[in-house]
Amino acid sequence: MPLTLVPTPIGNLEDITLRALRTLREADVIACEDTRTSSVLLKRYAITGKPLISLHLYNEKERTRRLLALLAEGKNVAVVSDAGTPGISDPGFLLLRGALDAGFGADVLPGPSALLPAVLLSGLPPQPFLFCGFPPEKPGQRRKLFASLTSCPYTTVFYISPHKAQRRTAELAELWGARRAALVREISKIHQEAIRGLLSEIAERAGQGLKGEMVLVVEGCPEPEPASWREEAEELLDGGLSVRTAAREIAERRGVPKNAVKDFLLEISGARAGGPAAPKNRKDDDDKNDDDVEGTI
Repeated sequence: MPLTLVPTPIGNLEDITLRALRTLREADVIACEDTRTSSVLLKRYAITGKPLISLHLYNEKERTRRLLALLAEGKNVAVVSDAGTPGISDPGFLLLRGALDAGFGADVLPGPSALLPAVLLSGLPPQPFLFCGFPPEKPGQRRKLFASLTSCPYTTVFYISPHKAQRRTAELAELWGARRAALVREISKIHQEAIRGLLSEIAERAGQGLKGEMVLVVEGCPEPEPASWREEAEELLDGGLSVRTAAREIAERRGVPKNAVKDFLLEISGARAGGPAAPKNRKDDDDKNDDDVEGTI
């Protein structure tokens, strides 16, 4: 394949596939986020004699043009980042998009990424989840993003820089309240750790100082507690329905015995009228008769 994005280990150098190694060996050129970092991996697996071209945040546009020219010459280009899958939060996507638009063949290999291990290690529901990458640097944009996600019911995932972990989790705690979360750091490394708790607790822990690459996973907005059948029944009564009709509707909606609903509504009606509570323990046949009468014109 002319262009291939190749995932590389995010910690343990053994976390690389045989296919990824073969692709790197067969490449004519390897584009690296940092050539020094990638050289360590290539040396570990005896991949030598390959031209390395830097492709990072500050030269991505210029190097993309150069690499597209190499693809036009028929060269096979492999792209790696310092760790993980290129194009997610590291350079690579601009080149991939350019290659696809130009009609060049392109592929992305499966492999290491911090995203999925963090989601699973969080212990929060993995389906569905929303990946947001790194939050915006500008405070106004960041707060706008966080505010827009306040009611999102999905598990939400952010990449977090270690020196910003405390501030970001504190900001989310302020806007989102007491949500469960996990800050997962140093994935596949010796000091891998998943710090679980409420956002406020994680912010306090992060304030004590943490190192390493981090992924913050936060539970989605909890669904509001459904109204009880008693509340629904009273609303139907207030809306003008008869006791029998309201009782039948609640029984059908909620699977509650109709007699229990009717007893409740009759008690409410009696209390509002200042009269005695309705008698309880009516027979089921009474309900059947009521229904027959109600349905007769």
